[in-house]
Amino acid sequence: QAQLVESGGGLVQPGGSLRLSCAVSGFSLDRYAIAWFRQAPGNERKGVSCISKTNVVTYYTDSVKGRSTISRDNGKNTGYLQIDSLKPEDTAVYYCAIELLGACTVQSGDLIITQYRYWGQGTQVTVSS
Repeated sequence: QAQLVESGGGLVQPGGSLRLSCAVSGFSLDRYAIAWFRQAPGNERKGVSCISKTNVVTYYTDSVKGRSTISRDNGKNTGYLQIDSLKPEDTAVYYCAIELLGACTVQSGDLIITQYRYWGQGTQVTVSS
């Protein structure tokens, strides 16, 4: 059974950095796209970044472009999201998810959340002084 476990969240001061990890078990990550979403209280879950199965980065949401890096280590079956220059508006629960077709499909500027089959339980990121 597929399982995704996020880690690396926590409390960070504005301007700091975090590296989130998503450990995948139950299947081989190299066949699939992996994405990160986030959800702040009272808001809908939105896509942050996605990397396709070919390892070509295809998507960052505008608010993290230039200060975020998505990566994957297929040998470790793990995905990563690094966010630098963190802002209070980055505060949210961050989720990783798997897309079974291996692509990062975007519609109207956003990842299509319904295409993601497997999800982790989320990790809280709080940016505050």
